[in-house]
Amino acid sequence: MAGVSTARDPVADLRRIAFLLERANEATYRVRAFRSAAGALAALGADEVADRAAAGTLTELAGVGEVTARCVAESLAGEEPVYLRRLLATEGTDLDAAASALRAALRGDCHTHSDWSDGGSPIEEMALAAVELGHEYLALTDHSPRLTVARGLTAARLRRQLDHVAAVNAALPAGFRILTGIEVDILPDGSLDQSDELLDQLDVVVGSVHANLRDDRARMTRRMLAAVANPRLDILGHCTGRMVTDRPAGVTGPGDRGHRARSRPPSDFDAAAVFAACAEHGKAVEINSRPERQDPPKRLIRLAVETGCLFAVNTDAHAPGQLDWQRFGCARAVLCGVEPDRVVNTWPVRRLLDWTAGHQPAAA
Repeated sequence: MAGVSTARDPVADLRRIAFLLERANEATYRVRAFRSAAGALAALGADEVADRAAAGTLTELAGVGEVTARCVAESLAGEEPVYLRRLLATEGTDLDAAASALRAALRGDCHTHSDWSDGGSPIEEMALAAVELGHEYLALTDHSPRLTVARGLTAARLRRQLDHVAAVNAALPAGFRILTGIEVDILPDGSLDQSDELLDQLDVVVGSVHANLRDDRARMTRRMLAAVANPRLDILGHCTGRMVTDRPAGVTGPGDRGHRARSRPPSDFDAAAVFAACAEHGKAVEINSRPERQDPPKRLIRLAVETGCLFAVNTDAHAPGQLDWQRFGCARAVLCGVEPDRVVNTWPVRRLLDWTAGHQPAAA
């Protein structure tokens, strides 16, 4: 009948708002407000949600505040919530054609974090957000033991995570897969911060320098060359370690559990030698899409292109909405002349896994 509104799904609207807030790098407390409200309502039946909205008692539920309750009422009335409409109206600018083509070619993300280390969301939420973005796979790469500030996974916790991922994969939509992985710390001597036995079980290993970032040029170069030569490493993560902007306290991101990321200059190392080693050993250089990292700088991406390196355009996402940050990495990659077929996460999962398996030492 004309003039009758059809109710929207208020839980879906609340989750969409949280996703867009994460993508915009808004403060964590805002994101949590909408995710908490979505969780509270998802536990109720649709009829009870509607009854509470009509009675004005939604805010009596733990996790539901006045702003989120208003969004629910608008959804139930068949209206796009004003909060959601405002976020959609202020989305970032569109990518140019070449960057859009690269973004469309990406099949997955090879560097992501969950609440098992310093991410803010469960593995299941990260995976479902990746499905909604059209990904075919998502590599879960939580931190390794020595990065205690990020709740790095001990060997025992990593083994438990592998079992958990297997169970989650069994319940996910057909055609999508969580890849097992780790962002392993590159230690001062260039070794990797996890046992060889466990690294051999993983689908994707990202190696990054997180400590002693001010090592002198010669020491840092030796450290990175040793890591790149390790057959268990697949991707060299955020290679300079720089931070180009301060991130305000309370904004979701790496080490977000009460920590503040400050701007930081890049590490000093012989990039030509490190990239040559990446090309020689068939390792990928990460183009990290986080807005506060933009790592490597464009001049180093161009050097890696000229050296013949492979690349991985990754988000380093610590929340579901950040999985859509690949657009930033794609824009920088295209600007620097990166061809899509040299980006390993444009490859089908079988080709990607054949590539990572090819780095592994031969069985005895």
